[in-house]
Amino acid sequence: MRKPLSLLTTGLAAGALLLTGASYASAGAEADPATSAAATAEPYKVLVVGKTLGFRHSHIDDTTNAVIKLGQEHGFTVDVWDPVQTTLTLPSTPFTTAESLGQYATILFASPVDATNNLDPARPRLLNDTELAAFQGYIRAGGGYVGLHAATDSMHTVPWYSELTGGGARFRNHPAQQTATMRVESPTHPSTEMLPKEWIRFDEWYNFTANPREDVHVLLTLDESTYNPGSGAMGADHPIAWCHNFEGGRSWYEGAGHVDAAYTDPLFLDHLLGGIEWTAGVVEGGGNCVTFPEVEEITADLSDGGNRNAKLSAEVADALAAAEAAADEGDHAAAAHILKKAKGKAHGLQDETLVDKLADLVDWQGGLVGW
Repeated sequence: MRKPLSLLTTGLAAGALLLTGASYASAGAEADPATSAAATAEPYKVLVVGKTLGFRHSHIDDTTNAVIKLGQEHGFTVDVWDPVQTTLTLPSTPFTTAESLGQYATILFASPVDATNNLDPARPRLLNDTELAAFQGYIRAGGGYVGLHAATDSMHTVPWYSELTGGGARFRNHPAQQTATMRVESPTHPSTEMLPKEWIRFDEWYNFTANPREDVHVLLTLDESTYNPGSGAMGADHPIAWCHNFEGGRSWYEGAGHVDAAYTDPLFLDHLLGGIEWTAGVVEGGGNCVTFPEVEEITADLSDGGNRNAKLSAEVADALAAAEAAADEGDHAAAAHILKKAKGKAHGLQDETLVDKLADLVDWQGGLVGW
């Protein structure tokens, strides 16, 4: 279930996002679907990056205009960095410092191809060293990232960017544009709660250099039996949209969105809006893209500090492993039950982050029961 949050930006001095006054639906009651999350959030800013140094996707202009309209309807303003869109673009790069980027609640990369896919380190990148450092600082200060379509076909020579976009997965190739079926894997996330279980679309379907599943929270997968994936087929497990918590920030990626028509499709736009609002910290829900490895890492870091901490940490780690095994078997009710017990033990470790992340895992697995 989508939970609106009250969002305040601290400005250039802090370069980070402060989330206050979380507003939850009362127990047993559903949130009013007619109430936009923007109604409970302060106005915020989004940066759209459409600049390219290689092939330019025709959808970039459509994406920019669609996001501007979404902002007008849902309470955010938009800056644009794209020299081709001369009437909209900022006069110079906004990637100057992390503090300057801190004015944006999230930054959307709209297929900014830079022709570095030959891995030549001498070829110019979308972001130079100074700009990249600013972007890294922004993410580490709690910033948001939205990647659309060819956002995975940029900065191939920057491993950190591959990790940000998700699990090192890069654009590999694509077959001819065709109709295919996407299947929703995480139905209660704010970007997927409006989608049908099987989402049939015409688009350009990417094959990736790696399967990101081990490092991300998969939102949608492609059913390769419903189309011809070509020479880069990924097989039975073909993630196409995902999200994760990365170095203090939030990352969301959708591999569809090549066709211009996507940006007048109300369902696709609702899906995109969910990604924008989640990465901006305006809404939460559906497990907040937490993964089992993410929580396991926290548990491992808490094993020091005496026999009691070591014992509790080991018990929580064992419960996490059991819950993950149950989830892998499709027994999400059992996984949620085990995780609730783990959350109870985690209180004894006095680590609020661990408790919150376990609650997110409970939310995620509970939302899959009966799906």
